[in-house]
Amino acid sequence: MRPIGIDLFSGAGGLSLGFEQAGFDVKAAVEIDPVHCAVHEFNFPETTVIPASVAELSGDDIRQRAGLEGTQIDCVFGGAPCQGFSLIGHRALDDPRNKLVLDFVRLVHELDAKSFVFENVKGLTVGKHKTFLKELVQAFDRVGYECRTPWQVLNAAHYGTPQSRERFILMGVKKGKTLPEYPKPTTNIAGRKEGYPELTFGPSCADAIGDLPDADTFETLKRTDEVRTTRLGEPSDYAAELRCLKNDAWHYGYVREWDPNVLTSSARTEHTEISQRRFGQTDEGTVEPISRFFKLPQDGVSNTLRAGTDGARGAFTSPRPIHYRHARCVTVREMARLHGFPDWFRFNATKWHGARQIGNAVPPPLARAIATQIVQALDVEPTRPNETLALGDPELLTLDLSQASARFGIARPPSKRDRKSGAKKRKQEEIEEELRVAYG
Repeated sequence: MRPIGIDLFSGAGGLSLGFEQAGFDVKAAVEIDPVHCAVHEFNFPETTVIPASVAELSGDDIRQRAGLEGTQIDCVFGGAPCQGFSLIGHRALDDPRNKLVLDFVRLVHELDAKSFVFENVKGLTVGKHKTFLKELVQAFDRVGYECRTPWQVLNAAHYGTPQSRERFILMGVKKGKTLPEYPKPTTNIAGRKEGYPELTFGPSCADAIGDLPDADTFETLKRTDEVRTTRLGEPSDYAAELRCLKNDAWHYGYVREWDPNVLTSSARTEHTEISQRRFGQTDEGTVEPISRFFKLPQDGVSNTLRAGTDGARGAFTSPRPIHYRHARCVTVREMARLHGFPDWFRFNATKWHGARQIGNAVPPPLARAIATQIVQALDVEPTRPNETLALGDPELLTLDLSQASARFGIARPPSKRDRKSGAKKRKQEEIEEELRVAYG
């Protein structure tokens, strides 16, 4: 029997995918952002998406909605959104802005999970924030859980991902059970000799996206995010896995029904000739001085892909890096490749939402490495499922914030971006992005 997992603050599902690939059945995903809920439901059709804040839910609520009454929960995982992790006062966890972290601890306890994985920003481990982490470990101790200490910060580039991305990881189990070990690095950062000289280089940016056709050659990608094409180049080993060409590409996850001849999540961005000229003149691995966009090094790894902010906080788009070969920003699909998402996995059709969903996610290869350690600590033999899953309704990928809010019954947060509609909305997005490119 496959172990049961629950994803809190699930986003689009980076942790969900990694845990599934390690052998888990992810039965429930809790997420307050309705656009993320829609994408998660599309990619994980067998998972119950619970569109709510964790603050509003009890363990029994989650069990009831997901049909898990009387079922042993093997792992609860997720990362509370960082609200600054206030340290005002004598106890950091007493600050109401840090309440979501305590809700995570509460739900691990109420669900009586055998284990948990809490992930967050690297900044939690430095300076005064160490006090916050000590209190977090004490909070788990009070409800009967032991944490693996010292905690660690893991870099996705050391686990087969062509991106330097560091995340704080805290793991724990119910007292008396076997504590998981942190996964050992498996790859060095591509193109670098320092760090782990005994390891092989991991995939590079060229390994990740070099086989993808240039989105700018497809006129239809001005109007949509997908196009039918067989113009894919010879893949690297890394790209072959993400294209599901390898026998073990699905790991211990469920095979999805999908069409590999459709290039998805690839809507074009129209740049001015001036911007394109600047992009072309920028050296690989450096920052373009006007826009401050990073240009990918084809033999190295990407910088950390960031999410920006949601509509309630101004809808700021964090910049996508510049392609090493083409004088443009990378597409959402190219971002997904740099993050370790397979090609069958899709995102919201709007570039802003899609990029935000990737930037918020834990890279699946890193999540899989962590989840594999949990599986071993639970003394479970992972099994490959026989079922093949059909992906969800493609309409889920086109919902804007208002439409997704109505579908999932979530109160829509205020957002100027989603008051626009149709062609006007798409045009405004392109204008705003071009202004950011031009003026930084």
